[in-house]
Amino acid sequence: MTLFGDCYRGRRVLVTGHTGFKGSWLCLWLTRLGAEVCGVALDPDTDPNHFELLDLPLQDHRIDIRDLSALVKVFQDFKPEVVLHLAAQPLVRQSYADPVYNWSTNVMGTTHVLEACRETGEVTAIIAVTTDKVYQNLETARAYRESDRLGGHDPYSASKAASEILIESYRLSFFSSTGSPLLASVRAGNVIGGGDWSEDRLIPDLVRALAADERLQIRSPAATRPWQHVLDCLSGYLLLGEKLLAGDANCAQAWNFGPDTDSDKSVAEVLELMRGQWPELNWELSRDPQPHEAGLLALDHSQASEHLGWNPVWGLDQAVAATAQWYQQYYVQNGVMSDPQLSRFIDDANRSQAAWAS
Repeated sequence: MTLFGDCYRGRRVLVTGHTGFKGSWLCLWLTRLGAEVCGVALDPDTDPNHFELLDLPLQDHRIDIRDLSALVKVFQDFKPEVVLHLAAQPLVRQSYADPVYNWSTNVMGTTHVLEACRETGEVTAIIAVTTDKVYQNLETARAYRESDRLGGHDPYSASKAASEILIESYRLSFFSSTGSPLLASVRAGNVIGGGDWSEDRLIPDLVRALAADERLQIRSPAATRPWQHVLDCLSGYLLLGEKLLAGDANCAQAWNFGPDTDSDKSVAEVLELMRGQWPELNWELSRDPQPHEAGLLALDHSQASEHLGWNPVWGLDQAVAATAQWYQQYYVQNGVMSDPQLSRFIDDANRSQAAWAS
């Protein structure tokens, strides 16, 4: 089958944050699509980590995106045609612990990436990844749309909302003339999948507790989030990239790539789904005081569905099953099943007649 119109084959694609969980899965997919991939990121902050387990054939630059001159040099040497910006400080509780690092990475780091794009004449398409937490969250039942007001209580959410304003400013100020790169931003839900060992994330914390023969301390069992498998949101990013590479200026805007509403579940419900796949998993409620985090958040992906033909391939049951199977394979058999899971996801997309798989 042909994926994304075969538009990535032979393209020079630069990914920031390639050593992270989502970035490593994206690089795996891009190499499968025949792209020439260059990554810019810090060293992985966990051991083990998904990126090193994959051992992908790509250019690997360990650079802090807050270093503008080093970043520009990589861009000018590689001359990317497509840029996917994923590098970020991605954790709510870490943003409370070190707000200066959070703001400098998420806002000034994004500024530097966009400046490097301005300095590189070959760049055609730019996708900047933010988060579903960019919306001013009133914690109502209505899912947020791209036109809803931006905001943020915690430093992480606020810095990502500020990044969206920054991106819109660059789009209007520097990338709006004929021949300029097309710039879009993307917002996904709570992403799960194998190979994530980040701290303060539900499933990685749960898997770590199991490996250490401990009970996981759960902070907010009633908190509800839009859960989705990492490959689902990445399929949206890559489909959007296809449209931008084709010169569709109408796609140079913000996009939600979240799950269907039946995947909006509480932490407790997701834990029970995981235990259905892995009965040994166990947890208990933490009594420690916690900083503020939203209790309810939902994302509306109707814009992507209507205008791009994008819809999720895997529901929450499939996403949780694939995630549990990945970790079971790793811990029980010391295997990495990312590549076969990507193949299975593509096959399911083809059967469901996904817009990007034909």
